[in-house]
Amino acid sequence: MGFLDTIKDRARAAKKTIVLPETFDPRTTEAAVKALEQGIANLLLIGNKDEITAKTNGDLSKAEFIDPADFDKMPELARTLYELRKSKGMTEAEAEKLLKTDPLYLGVMLVKAGIADGMVAGAANATADVLRPSLQILKTAPGTKLVSAFFLMVVPNCEYGADGVFVYADSGLNQNPNAEELAAIAQSSAKSFELLTGKEPVVAMLSHSTKGSAKHADVDKVVEAARLAKEQAPNLKLDGEFQLDAAIVPSIGEKKAPGNSVAGKANVLIFPDLDAGNIGYKLTERLAKAEAYGPVTQGIAKPVNDLSRGCSADDIVGVVAITAVQASAN
Repeated sequence: MGFLDTIKDRARAAKKTIVLPETFDPRTTEAAVKALEQGIANLLLIGNKDEITAKTNGDLSKAEFIDPADFDKMPELARTLYELRKSKGMTEAEAEKLLKTDPLYLGVMLVKAGIADGMVAGAANATADVLRPSLQILKTAPGTKLVSAFFLMVVPNCEYGADGVFVYADSGLNQNPNAEELAAIAQSSAKSFELLTGKEPVVAMLSHSTKGSAKHADVDKVVEAARLAKEQAPNLKLDGEFQLDAAIVPSIGEKKAPGNSVAGKANVLIFPDLDAGNIGYKLTERLAKAEAYGPVTQGIAKPVNDLSRGCSADDIVGVVAITAVQASAN
């Protein structure tokens, strides 16, 4: 059984409800048909039922539809949104108008109210647009310093990582994290890896240097991030700074960092900035023909996941399953 099959089995067992707000995008409705056929989650689809089903090839009869123009809980949700945002100048009328016109805000409010357990969006919206209502309404999880994003990479025929499974972070959100932020990303990513794989995370803080082989302020940032993360989470198997080959290839890890418990064994890769993380996951996806699921968000109080706008329907199905598993942990 493949890794994603295991995630889907866990999602089926969890029986969570996931909201999909971008029903105007055919990839989303195709994904909804597939997710329902596979029994991965209960689905809430935002929009007019007749309009959505008329343009969809497949059975959506098991989905629940929420039409913003005729939703009996809209006044209650608008009142809650107003209470959350009135300090920023929002009126009740503005709150209701926003929920009726922006499916992303309505989707997040459904999660906030417990009507849905999580949301998946981003096939047709930018990351900032997906995360803005999430951070305004759901806010960060207790004990979390910042929200970050990772890709779950599944590399075929790969002897490295956890049989080819890796977490790459941050590959979707934080542009140039400082040492403190990198340390927080590392700890969140380790928890996400353990949740999704059931295996022990081994975290490598990546750089163009391995254990002092190069001198630069960029290297110093990664070294400091590793120090902080080890201080804050002493039981976590984590170290750095490592070049990528020293982090994942046992023979090179032993050569460049002999005796190190992380070198050559890493399955959670923390990139020094978003440029490196984004380039790294796309190289792996294209050259190794890897499956890339994400960007999966971590650190929000309830799971809201942002898709790549280049995603396929199958990618969306995978992220729905991951979101359901995240919700089961909540």
